[in-house]
Amino acid sequence: MAAPVVLLVGPTASGKSAAAMQLAGRFDAEIVSIDSALVYRDMDIGTAKPSAAERAQVPHHLIDLIDPTSSYSVARFVVDCQAAIADIQSRGRMPLLVGGTMMYANMLVNGMSDVPPADAAIRAELSARRELDGVESLHAELMKVDPATATRLPPTDTQRIERALEVWMIAGTPLSALQGQRKPALAGLRSLVLRWLPGDRAWLHSRCAARLDTMFAQDFVAEVESLRSKYILTADMPSMRCVGYRQVLDVLEGRAPKAEMFDRALFATRQLAKRQITWLRSFDGDVVECDSADAVDRAALLIKQAQSAV
Repeated sequence: MAAPVVLLVGPTASGKSAAAMQLAGRFDAEIVSIDSALVYRDMDIGTAKPSAAERAQVPHHLIDLIDPTSSYSVARFVVDCQAAIADIQSRGRMPLLVGGTMMYANMLVNGMSDVPPADAAIRAELSARRELDGVESLHAELMKVDPATATRLPPTDTQRIERALEVWMIAGTPLSALQGQRKPALAGLRSLVLRWLPGDRAWLHSRCAARLDTMFAQDFVAEVESLRSKYILTADMPSMRCVGYRQVLDVLEGRAPKAEMFDRALFATRQLAKRQITWLRSFDGDVVECDSADAVDRAALLIKQAQSAV
């Protein structure tokens, strides 16, 4: 029987990576990143990317996949993650999925809608029709074929209106209907979800500050400067919306004072952690209090129980 898939999901700065390294050693596991920031090459300090030594000790997957100028979709993540899981299990090892991108975790456990990918020709046709007749005409057409989606979209939401019509033209099925058909990526696999949550929020706040201290001590600003010299970056790119990078980039490009850089980054980090915790509290899975001294042992016990379950 294949090893169970274990998800270790928690907020930023909660010690997930260190715990994962210990658990991987105990259970002959390989780590699959479910962190949307780790897919970017050359973004190492600000993402707390596993070191070369750590990656040599334990194989890691879904890291350093694309340049910071590129985008990485949730759909591509699901495909890549499923491939990594199958590869790891084929070698008799345990896939340990670790990260804090809750959208990724949700797609794995609860599924994603079976919506067709974009079609450049259809998109160009819709864009031309909008230029000729206005977005209002497209919204009126959408109201006829998919009233549920049209009703929830403002008549001025050009991008989503065109996407909804594109889906209808490709699939012949309303977007609203497809969005109700959710397919968990882990369906058919034994899996265990560990919600890595702090019992004391102040503990996590302190770790967020310590992590930022370490990042800036490692010359995080120089990393962002190097990225700007190597790539043509804009503030609206997904890579530059990552916490920390946005705040440093704002300073380097004159949108914020240097004196506020650390505090802005710390505020954004804590806000991210707050959103992650809120989401995790409503998610199914076993809770492991990450600020407990025996957190790794507790996680290991739950994994052993999952392994022995028939």
